[in-house]
Amino acid sequence: MRTIIPALAALLIITSAHAFPRYHYSAPKTYHYKAPKIGPSYHSGYVTKRGTYVQPHYQTAPNQTKVDNWSSKPNVNPFTGKPGTKDPYLAGH
Repeated sequence: MRTIIPALAALLIITSAHAFPRYHYSAPKTYHYKAPKIGPSYHSGYVTKRGTYVQPHYQTAPNQTKVDNWSSKPNVNPFTGKPGTKDPYLAGH
């Protein structure tokens, strides 16, 4: 009987530790939404590695069509007023 009591006490301690697990609080995750840019973005003038100067310009987001480019017919560049000269349906555009 003397050996059973310490064994039962040890078993009781081990099972009680597992019966009441510790819960850890973690703060909710925050998600940062970055809205897509709408419209053309402005690029300042810069010098390339080869030493060529590129003038400041506006650039639209790339897409899979060439119909909406300012250099395509019949579009007109709103910043320079120049009409488009390239045919958007030719393969070499």
